[in-house]
Amino acid sequence: MLSREQQDFYAENGYLKVEQVVTPEELAELQAVTDGLIDASRAITESDERFDLDTGHCADTPRLTRIKLPHKQHPVYDRILKHSKVTEVLNDLLGPDTVLNTAKLNCKAPGGGAAVEWHQDWAFYPATNDSLLAFGLMLEDVTEDNGPLLVIPGSHKGPVLSHHAGGVFCGAIDPDDPLFEKDRIVTLTGKAGDMTVHHVRLLHGSAPNVSDRARKILFYECASADAWPLLGGSSYIHSLGQRKFWEDFQDRMITGAPVFTPRLADVPVTLPLPPAPDNTSIFKTQMSGGAKSAFA
Repeated sequence: MLSREQQDFYAENGYLKVEQVVTPEELAELQAVTDGLIDASRAITESDERFDLDTGHCADTPRLTRIKLPHKQHPVYDRILKHSKVTEVLNDLLGPDTVLNTAKLNCKAPGGGAAVEWHQDWAFYPATNDSLLAFGLMLEDVTEDNGPLLVIPGSHKGPVLSHHAGGVFCGAIDPDDPLFEKDRIVTLTGKAGDMTVHHVRLLHGSAPNVSDRARKILFYECASADAWPLLGGSSYIHSLGQRKFWEDFQDRMITGAPVFTPRLADVPVTLPLPPAPDNTSIFKTQMSGGAKSAFA
């Protein structure tokens, strides 16, 4: 799926844009299912296990920051990850054995949809190695005014900046950190059906949506099967139950087979502890953890 030039660009810069990675038919199905879920959110008044609500959400005008775990809400999201050109890109970059860490659909409602402050995904879930990435599949056109993904090229090779404030993990860097190179920011816009890829250690964020159009991006956070998480180990498995954990793990396998010998790499690690008062989503973590906004 990817040329050698594209793979080399990703390795050097930590990000990539792949144009029209899904077919028109796949895109239309994704859009229809997503619109149906947003319509279903009209019936709720508080964030729950399916939806994170944005300010101003109501039955007449549904406004969401996120649809949680979309691959568990409709099979099309799971199918696109496991049986499409998205899968081919994944294998080109991470190899044959891959696993899904989580998925989310960030909606960014028009007229002020919430920003995501600058951060590195690695700060949230460090692992035994950093062969992890995130896909951002655009379900609508993404332009400069509706909250596109912003990245710092090459930052995946640099340090992991502090994501703490006031003694707790706030899920964002301090925008005044001297290692945050604002002058190198790249904006990733694209057409519906395009997909961005970013390395787990790449610095990235996104501004509020100030347009009159939604910005719906489906995110898959994936890992090589030999990259085992450092937080939530045997005690977590024990509390969940080994059989239930194994069933969940098998369900999250994307391609290939499980790998039970973690690959250990020399990577910088700081655990995301103590947690923010509300760590139910990145938006809540950044807000309750006292993150300083770069978009204020």
